[in-house]
Amino acid sequence: MSPVEDPGAAALIGLADFEMASRAGHPHAGPQLADVGISSSSPSESAANRHGRGGSRTYAALDLGTNNCRLLVARPSSEGFRVVDAFSRIVRLGEGLGGSRRLNDGAIGRTIEALKVCRSKMETRGVTRARLIATEACRAAENGSEFIRRVRDETELDLEIVDRETEAHLAVAGCAVLADPQARGAVLFDIGGGSSELVWLEKAGDGRDLKSRVRAWTSLPVGVVTLAERHGGIEVTRESFEEMVDEVGRMMSGFIDTVSDARRCQRFHLLGTSGTVTTIAGVHLELPRYDRRQVDGIWMHDEDVGGVIERLLDMSFEERAANPCIGQERADLVLAGCAILEAIRRAFPSERLRIADRGLREGILMQLMNEDGVWKEPRQRQGAFVRAPQDRPA
Repeated sequence: MSPVEDPGAAALIGLADFEMASRAGHPHAGPQLADVGISSSSPSESAANRHGRGGSRTYAALDLGTNNCRLLVARPSSEGFRVVDAFSRIVRLGEGLGGSRRLNDGAIGRTIEALKVCRSKMETRGVTRARLIATEACRAAENGSEFIRRVRDETELDLEIVDRETEAHLAVAGCAVLADPQARGAVLFDIGGGSSELVWLEKAGDGRDLKSRVRAWTSLPVGVVTLAERHGGIEVTRESFEEMVDEVGRMMSGFIDTVSDARRCQRFHLLGTSGTVTTIAGVHLELPRYDRRQVDGIWMHDEDVGGVIERLLDMSFEERAANPCIGQERADLVLAGCAILEAIRRAFPSERLRIADRGLREGILMQLMNEDGVWKEPRQRQGAFVRAPQDRPA
């Protein structure tokens, strides 16, 4: 995937317009940057330091996962925020991690080069505050802390290895606005490269903040990279696909039991964020090239989701690589992602799935801006923002 260079020219979309546009295809009507150096500051830093430049404040969120290195740079607006720069590169930091328990030199080198691009973009855009997080690959690797120190030495970026609970709650902060407000419950899931988070999200209303809406959450120690490395991602038979589905299903058993009494609630639906679900949406829409504007927020019927998975299972590796919404870099991972999704669909049957091309970075940006009081009142929604059409989750 090519890095995104300058998405800042797009117009801001208001929340009402965003929701109206998203209903097309609805199956059922109804740690931070100092001012100059890229270094950490604690959440308790003084308000004076955090508010620094007033209306000119620029924020950044970086998510370093097992597969992707992704950056968003944004400035607050009256209705949310405007993305002024973005970057996404597949680095496969967790390559081979399942066998060795260590980040290998090639993956480290690729990742550091991508992080240098991120640092350059943040400096160019005059970022005043950011949070830079690393997830499962760095959590699981024996040399994860050593890698973080090397990143600091070579890029002057301070990465924060977040725990699984933090990752789950950031996914909620980034995506919960897309949950059906009339649904009494929804399962929000984020299929990553090395881990997958699931959250039971209860109905909004009565002034409830996002944290209080989370009834239960879990983090599965499996993602598209780790699953594909264990079972193979190039030649995937229906038998090996079912083995992947069964493995993930066993991992979810505790979460399923926890929310068993709420699984048949009114207007229940799935809400997914990841390269897996955005790819499925792009293939379903038969896009000539991936376009975030046509994917983010759409609803898909369950039968359409299943139909795309069947189509992908019938494709050869070369056919998957040739699809403009998959490409060479994702062709060996997409069916592992579909297996994780299929396990979720079987555990939580739903007639509809909403697709989110947003996630951790948007959650980080909203939290930072809320903490800094850039709006008159703290906000728990972020439907109004724009991002480069080419940029997408892992």
